[in-house]
Amino acid sequence: MDVKATPNGVATIEDRILRITGYYGYYPGYSSQKSTSRSSVIRCKPGANCPNSHSSIVRQLSPLSGAEDSAAPILELQNRGSSGVCGHSRGERQNRSGDEGAQTHPDSNSQENRVKTRCQSCATLFLKVVWGFLIILSVSSSWVGTTQIVKITYKNFYCPFFMTWFSTNWNIMFFPVYYSGHLATAQEKQSPIKKFRECSRIFGEDGLTLKLFLKRTAPFSILWTLTNYLYLLALKKLTATDVSALFCCNKAFVFLLSWIVLKDRFMGVRIVAAIMAITGIVMMAYADNFHADSIIGVAFAVGSASTSALYKVLFKMFLGSANFGEAAHFFSTLGFFNLIFISFTPIILYFTKVEHWSSFSALPWGCLCGMAGLWLAFNILVNVGVVLTYPILISIGTVLSVPGNAAVDLLKQEVIFNVVRLAATIIICLGFLLMLLPEEWDEITLRFINNLKEKKSEERVDDTTESSVHLRSRSRANGTVSIPLA
Repeated sequence: MDVKATPNGVATIEDRILRITGYYGYYPGYSSQKSTSRSSVIRCKPGANCPNSHSSIVRQLSPLSGAEDSAAPILELQNRGSSGVCGHSRGERQNRSGDEGAQTHPDSNSQENRVKTRCQSCATLFLKVVWGFLIILSVSSSWVGTTQIVKITYKNFYCPFFMTWFSTNWNIMFFPVYYSGHLATAQEKQSPIKKFRECSRIFGEDGLTLKLFLKRTAPFSILWTLTNYLYLLALKKLTATDVSALFCCNKAFVFLLSWIVLKDRFMGVRIVAAIMAITGIVMMAYADNFHADSIIGVAFAVGSASTSALYKVLFKMFLGSANFGEAAHFFSTLGFFNLIFISFTPIILYFTKVEHWSSFSALPWGCLCGMAGLWLAFNILVNVGVVLTYPILISIGTVLSVPGNAAVDLLKQEVIFNVVRLAATIIICLGFLLMLLPEEWDEITLRFINNLKEKKSEERVDDTTESSVHLRSRSRANGTVSIPLA
């Protein structure tokens, strides 16, 4: 029975169903063409020859346009036997699969490149984290070792300026250590003189001259000596834990001086950290009921932190940022300046009997060399760590020296932690950690929160789409089709 055409041009009910359900091979007149094609297809029995099968297919395909001919599933040429009319459709499918493979081949290459890039970046990040962990342990242990050896040396030998002068002379070995690493790792090796001249550019384009040697090295050498000398004086009055905690205030002083002198960006969180550092200093002095030795020791430790901060700010102002080679050159130059121009000070102190010892053989050379070696290792690790890992990890290694010294002091039973001292130490360490926040920490935090929200929304959308696709596939497998009533 023929069905009259509907106003929208659909001839049969089957065409209407296919149009509504969105069948991918649908076109107007699909059912009539389908019935015609089925009637004209010659079905072959298994094992029989079909000589006219190809010609009949050609006769049926010839009236179709190019666009209709590209939709091979419309004809639904089926053959249940071993031979028949399926050869032409198989050839078209092979051509299509070949074209799809050619299109997906560059996509697969790009995906492989992306995977390789991600693997390389992950490997680099992993190595940086591993190096950072090792350097954190090395920095904190070297600083703890230096402080504890000084306390041990004070039991039999108390000459803080001589100890400062002796340990500063060891900075001369900084550049030889750097050059040894250069010879071991660099592919293009340079002579020591050429490398020394290359690293001397930290003083200017002309390199290191006598005028620059006196002009640039003298103030930094004085600040270096004052920092270490005041630190050693503080260790005589206070415990190693208190001194190391108070010395962490230098980060807050660096921020205040940079804000005033270098006009750095103002950050409210760092002002809070500076206030916390000052609060910790006052609480540390109050921990011993403002005892005379306690107040003097706190003053020495705060003075050491202040001169250290001034040293860093002036270095940034006059010399800028330096790479590892330039830093090694600068430290060795400080050592030479200390050996040449500062040597008269311990001699004067010796003859005035301010710092006097019986004979050179009576000096505790083991403790002195251990202290100087660990101090040199600390400075080398700080500068090497900036190259191998993230600079923030170096600062974390420095602040970890506080609990390290506390553990050693508790084992030696040299300190009794009351509530005030413990609170002061924690407040100073928290202020130090707040100083490590980057300048754009608020923007980074907001961006991170927004990314988390976007990822959650995308996951929800993906879950809903996957559930809807699953329901559609189940309905198609069951043979049910939903037709809207509109």
